[in-house]
Amino acid sequence: MEKIAVLGAGSWGTALAFVLADNGHDVRIWGHREQIIREINESYTNEKYLPNVQLPQTLTGFTSLAEAICEVQTIVLAVPTKAMREVMAQLKEVATEPLTIVHVSKGIEPDTLMRISEMIEQEMPTELLADVVVLSGPSHAEEVSRRQPTTVTVSSHNMRAAEKIQDLFINQQYFRVYTNPDIIGVEIGGALKNIIALAAGITDGLEYGDNAKAALITRGLAEIARLGSVLGANPLTFLGLTGIGDLVVTCTSVHSRNWRAGNLLGKGYNLDEVLANMGMVVEGVRTTKAAYQLAQKYNVKMPITAALYDVLFNNVKAKDAVDSLMARTKTHEMEDLANILGERMS
Repeated sequence: MEKIAVLGAGSWGTALAFVLADNGHDVRIWGHREQIIREINESYTNEKYLPNVQLPQTLTGFTSLAEAICEVQTIVLAVPTKAMREVMAQLKEVATEPLTIVHVSKGIEPDTLMRISEMIEQEMPTELLADVVVLSGPSHAEEVSRRQPTTVTVSSHNMRAAEKIQDLFINQQYFRVYTNPDIIGVEIGGALKNIIALAAGITDGLEYGDNAKAALITRGLAEIARLGSVLGANPLTFLGLTGIGDLVVTCTSVHSRNWRAGNLLGKGYNLDEVLANMGMVVEGVRTTKAAYQLAQKYNVKMPITAALYDVLFNNVKAKDAVDSLMARTKTHEMEDLANILGERMS
């Protein structure tokens, strides 16, 4: 048994706390909303984020960050990308010993163009940071909290740290955990799939059917691999859980908030209306901006990302953006794969 603190009492943070508590660990979950933490402690529920789920009674909620991390060596960081630096600033003020930080969010910071692990390393003093591990993969919180079979991957520059986190999370009944040494690829795959999920939601909102969605997922994977390879990822990572696995689940499920947001965009709502309707963070919006900036910086062709960027930030109608994608200059399908593998081998 290990003492573990989960920072973030949203759906994913609560679901992962559920898994860790199921595995017999002493789990503390921290959140800033007193009502939610009180509900967790008194009723063992979190109806706002995981309705109709009974949480383990060994799970304890805290609004005090200092109390939540007392005698803890492993932190699970489950907050949105936009809140990452704020929470890290609070954490380094109360931390007293080196921590292994497991981040489970999926995004890239606009303007700085940093992956989350890079943000953590920048914000956390060296003497307070033992290791950074990323956990990612096709995993809806709603299904995990109902003990439905789920498989994820963990990655770190220190594979011993990744293997330790694998041992903490793995549950032989419903939560299988793999390791992958490619932290860049795992983070990029997890972040960029949200862009494609937004676009998939748009095609469904436009009622374009399965053919369009299949094409979008396939060509979206090519975009992810193209940019990821330039950034130093192994292209083979995108054929795994954090690539095609995460793409399939996020682009095809009503559990996906990115798909749901895209679906509303396809039905004609503007971005402000969509975000107000969602009531939760839609990571794909910020990630679209960051990926567009990365594509510009490294001169990488990302037509789906560029089209979505126009819909989100330039007031281009969703149908017009899709039509522009269909009208692009003809090319060879295998050209991308040859270029990606050529860059990798060189």
